[in-house]
Amino acid sequence: MNLSPRHQDILELAKQSGFLSTDELTRVFKLTSQTIRRDINELCDRGLLRRYHGGAGLASSVENVEYSTRKVLHHEEKIRIAQSVARQIPDNASLFINIGTTTEEVSKALGNHKNLRIITNNLNVAALLSDNPNFEVIVTGGVVRRDRGVIGESTIDFVKQFKVDYGIIGISGIDPDGTLLDFDYREVRVAQAIIENARQVFLVTDHTKFSCNPMVRLCHISEINALFTDKEPPESIQAALKEAKVSLYVADSAD
Repeated sequence: MNLSPRHQDILELAKQSGFLSTDELTRVFKLTSQTIRRDINELCDRGLLRRYHGGAGLASSVENVEYSTRKVLHHEEKIRIAQSVARQIPDNASLFINIGTTTEEVSKALGNHKNLRIITNNLNVAALLSDNPNFEVIVTGGVVRRDRGVIGESTIDFVKQFKVDYGIIGISGIDPDGTLLDFDYREVRVAQAIIENARQVFLVTDHTKFSCNPMVRLCHISEINALFTDKEPPESIQAALKEAKVSLYVADSAD
C-alpha cells in the first residue's frame, strides 16, 4: 500500500533537515510520542528512514530500498506515469526496458500495443510481456539479482548488439544539478549502454526521486529525450530540462 499523508510529510521533513527528533515530530504533528515512534518504526522497516538515538534520519545513499517495498510505494503514481509513457509509444516499435518498478508498470501499460519487440534485462518485465502474442521479448544474459534484474558485462555486450527506437529507463535519484543517480554501478553501466543504443530515451520516475541522492552517476538529464513523472520537478531540474530541450510529461489524476 502507498504511504499515508503523514508518513509522506515525515519523509519530506527528513529530506529537508536530514534528521528528525521524536520530540520535534510530536510538536509538528501534535501527536503522542508513542504514535510518532510507530510511524518512525514503520518507515524504517520499509527502508525509507534510518533509526538514530532520539529520532530518525534519511536512509543510506549506498543501499536501495528493498524491492518488495519499492514495488508498493507510490503505486498509483507509477501507474499514471506508465500510462503517459504508453501513449507515446507507437505500434511496430522496438524498445529497451530496464530494471525498475516503474518500468515494470510501463510494460503492463503496453499490453494493448501491436507488434512490439522488447529487449530487457528485467525478468519481471519479460514475465509480464512474454505471453502477449503481439510481442517478441528478448532477454539479456548476465547475473540475476534478487529483484530479477540482470546485470554484468555480458548484459552490456548483449545490449550493444541492438539499435532500438525507444529506451525506457528508471532511476533511483535526480540531483538538483540534473545528474541522474543510482545505487548499483553494474546496473548503471547497463543503463548507459541502453542510452547509447536507443534513438529516443524516456526516463520514468516518481517525484520522490527528486530528493533521493544515491552515489553512482548515470549521466546528466540532458542526455535523455523525455522525462515522465507525476509531479512538477524542482525549478533547477526544470531549468536543466528546458535548456537541453528535454520534453517533460507530468501525469496527473486526470490521466
